[in-house]
Amino acid sequence: MAEPLKRLPALPIERALKVISGRWKAVILFHLFDGSKRLSELTRLLPDVSQKVLIQQLREMEFHGLVHREIFRQVPPRVDYSATPLGLSLEPFIMSLCEWGRRHASELGDADELSDCALANACERVSIRSS
Repeated sequence: MAEPLKRLPALPIERALKVISGRWKAVILFHLFDGSKRLSELTRLLPDVSQKVLIQQLREMEFHGLVHREIFRQVPPRVDYSATPLGLSLEPFIMSLCEWGRRHASELGDADELSDCALANACERVSIRSS
């Protein structure tokens, strides 16, 4: 596998966006905020993501220190993924983006088109807590 990002930009905002960009990274991290998950759990939580893409996104986040992978030497082999402290530090930003997405949909009259998934429900809980 080629290195995900050999050289990161010097501009902090550009660096941050480069590290967290990817269609599924924020959603994967969101699910890891609740604790470690096995690959099979993440696959079940993210049915629209192929296993190949899921593993690629997890490896990139591991490379950048956002995700920790723990391998258990047992039969059958078990691998758990968890958010590192650096990954967990993104939680307020990801939840803010989620809330912004809800507001954006509401402004454009698309609120009824939003998915009623765990992520959307969690955004609602954050919105209620911050009120």
